[in-house]
Amino acid sequence: MAPARGIGDIYVLVVEDNRPMRVLLRGLLGAVGVKNVIEAETAEAGMQALSGPVDLVLLDWQMQPVDGLAFARMVRWSPASPRPYVPIVMLTAHTEIWRVAAARDAGVNGFVKKPISAQLLLDRISSALTDTRMFVRCQNFIGPDRRRMFAPAYGGPFRRESDHTGGCTFDLDDLPLSA
Repeated sequence: MAPARGIGDIYVLVVEDNRPMRVLLRGLLGAVGVKNVIEAETAEAGMQALSGPVDLVLLDWQMQPVDGLAFARMVRWSPASPRPYVPIVMLTAHTEIWRVAAARDAGVNGFVKKPISAQLLLDRISSALTDTRMFVRCQNFIGPDRRRMFAPAYGGPFRRESDHTGGCTFDLDDLPLSA
C-alpha cells in the first residue's frame, strides 16, 4: 500500500497563457501548501508537461492558439495523451451556464470563477483530488460521471439510455489522492 499523500506532495500543472496569472496561481498554490507547480504557457506545452508527474491540472479557458476547452478535450480524447484521467479544474472569468456545461462535457472535474481566492482554489483542488466518481467513456463523452449523487435505494426507471450499458465503459483505475 502506497503511503498517503498530502497537498504538499502533489504536482499541479498550471496551463495559462497569461504570465501574471501564472504567478498569482503559483502564489495561491504555495499559500495552501502546494510545493510542486509546473507552468505551461500553451496547450502544446501543457500536453508535453503531462508526460511528467502531474496530479492535477489548473486550466485557463481563454488561451491562444488553443483554448482551454480544446485542451481539456485533447487530454481526455487524444490517444497520445499520457494522462487522460488526470483531474482538471477550469478557471475563467466567464461563467455563463453554457460555458459550465461545455467544460463539464469536455470532462473537466471542477470550475472556478475568477477572481480566485485561496480558499476557493483549495476547495476545488480538494474536491477534484478526492472525487470518487468513476470515469465514463462513451462514444461522445469521457470524464467523471456527471451524476454526483448515488442513491443505492433508488428503484425507479433508468433516466439515460447509457444506464442500460449503451456502449459506455467505466474505468476503475483512477484512484483519488488525499488532499
